Amino acid sequence: MSERRPVPLPGLSRRTLLRGGTVGLGVALGGGLITSGTARAADFYHPFEAYPLTGTWQEHLDRGSLGGLDFGMGVGTELPAAGGGTVTNIPENGTGGHTVNIQHDNGYQTQYMHLSAFVLNNGDTVARGGVVGLSGGEPGAPGSGSSTGPHVHWHMIDPNGTRINPLDYLGGGGGGKLPKTSTEQDGEPGPVMWQRAQKWLSVESGYTGPIDGDPGKATYSALQTNMRGYGYTGPIDGVPGTATWSAVQRLAAKHGYGGPIDGEMGPESWKGFARFLNQDAWD
Repeated sequence: MSERRPVPLPGLSRRTLLRGGTVGLGVALGGGLITSGTARAADFYHPFEAYPLTGTWQEHLDRGSLGGLDFGMGVGTELPAAGGGTVTNIPENGTGGHTVNIQHDNGYQTQYMHLSAFVLNNGDTVARGGVVGLSGGEPGAPGSGSSTGPHVHWHMIDPNGTRINPLDYLGGGGGGKLPKTSTEQDGEPGPVMWQRAQKWLSVESGYTGPIDGDPGKATYSALQTNMRGYGYTGPIDGVPGTATWSAVQRLAAKHGYGGPIDGEMGPESWKGFARFLNQDAWD
């Protein structure tokens, strides 16, 4: 593996961090760095499952922290982004030491603390799995903050500015469970939303295909079957049209959608549908 060159450490305030922002992105290059175009919400995953959990969320709360997860790993371990977004580096961020913040375009942020080095520049965008820094935490070393041993500290910040457990957002963060879909926030259907729909339909409506987020005739046929309960009376042919989507809007109306039942799925229709799909039952 080639050596990654640390990025210079610009001075940034917490105010700058919390403002976040979205910048252009386009083609992914070696490790997930993206450099032009329009940023979009990415799927999320748990990038540290291979490492021991050395500090639980509750243990952080018990000692007066706002919460976090610690994963033990050697200094210099590459830290992959849990989801795509825009990078901000915060050097010597109080007790957290060198901190990297990833601003996701659904309003959430992820943060890694106690880094030994940054590898991207402020304003760079990164795809899920792209390396954003190198772990640190060696007591007394530059960037280690208050760390007492080599590890990475990981937490998220929701759109309201509240620190949250990443594994709550992920619906388990792996281990056979599906992440929550960001469609509930941005109204844009994507693979995670359709994975959750396929899981729901496999439980309720006889869908036996893969949970791959790529809907085809089998997914849509199961959807039409389920939509019998919401006024759909058309054929079960796996070719959704206005009647199918009108029934989906009736389902969405039970979960916050207040628009017309016209079979034209827009952002608000998808948000209501996604609120239903984000229930823990479909993790």
